[in-house]
Amino acid sequence: MDQVSQTRPLSIGIIGDGFMQPGFFEQALSRRLGKREVGYRQMQLDWPLKLQSTKFDPHLPVAEFVGRPEHYFDFIADLDILVTHLAPITAVSLGHAPKLKIIAVSRGGPVNIEMAAARARGITVVNTPGRNASAVAEFTVASLLAQTRNLTRGHLSVASGEFRREFYHYDHVGPELGELTVGIVGFGDIGSRVARLLRPFGCRIVTHDPFRHLTQEETEAGIQKMELDELLSHSDVVTLHPRVTPQTKGMIGRAEIASMKPGSYIVNTTRGQVLDYDALHDALVSGQLRGAALDTFDPEPPPADWPLLKLPNVTLSPHIAGASRHSITKAADMIAEDIGRILEGRQPLYPTK
Repeated sequence: MDQVSQTRPLSIGIIGDGFMQPGFFEQALSRRLGKREVGYRQMQLDWPLKLQSTKFDPHLPVAEFVGRPEHYFDFIADLDILVTHLAPITAVSLGHAPKLKIIAVSRGGPVNIEMAAARARGITVVNTPGRNASAVAEFTVASLLAQTRNLTRGHLSVASGEFRREFYHYDHVGPELGELTVGIVGFGDIGSRVARLLRPFGCRIVTHDPFRHLTQEETEAGIQKMELDELLSHSDVVTLHPRVTPQTKGMIGRAEIASMKPGSYIVNTTRGQVLDYDALHDALVSGQLRGAALDTFDPEPPPADWPLLKLPNVTLSPHIAGASRHSITKAADMIAEDIGRILEGRQPLYPTK
């Protein structure tokens, strides 16, 4: 028996934004739900162009959201199903949505949903793990190449009219990927994809992830698992992909950076909280590290006068590793499939416990 009555039209609300645009979700749901009578309602937030997301608010039991819970009370009031990307949904929110039975979050984890309150109400919450894994993995490799092969610096040189030739001087050229030992910290969906992308380049790949055992195929491909200190001392590149947890916050600090191979690189396309940026700055200035490619920061956005941003040996991007069109349509299809399964009385593929 499904959780929503079959005797009346479904009311589905979609809160999207300039990235996760609501029209893609309505299209995917319409395909999946077929002839079932559904009334759709859409809201599109002015993010990321104007509205800023809130990473943390000590007064709310949610994280990484846009707006305040009360901004959405009227929108969710008569919904059976809510699809959202960044709207915060708390226990107080749920008090304004007495019919709500399903919440679908188009991100890797439902950090903007007060899960205890949803569980207490018997609301099923699903999300979209891995929706941008391939996008982030591709961007990680691109960032590494941009940093080691002077792509961004070369572009700026030509665009400025200077056509600087020192990038062909031995002292400034970088290594080829096939020379490098790449240490992947966090070997989940994204980290393992990074490994698969790097293997054809001829990289030696080592990993650290206490929760992930290597498969036989990975072992046969020459991938090795190491403790973190061993990985840091052996790697020419350390690329960071762990989830942010109390255990991983600040896991690459001053001592860890000091233990890295002299002249190595750091790539960070996960969250800024895993890395000590002051220590990173000092290591880049001293030459302990040769360079860094950074898509995420702590704080975010970083201060405009932050010394790290002015260094010549960094490649910077504004937290866009996961921004691909495919990740949007993939999220929409994942959500549509899970909502369809729930309405059919089946278990969703991506439930949030």
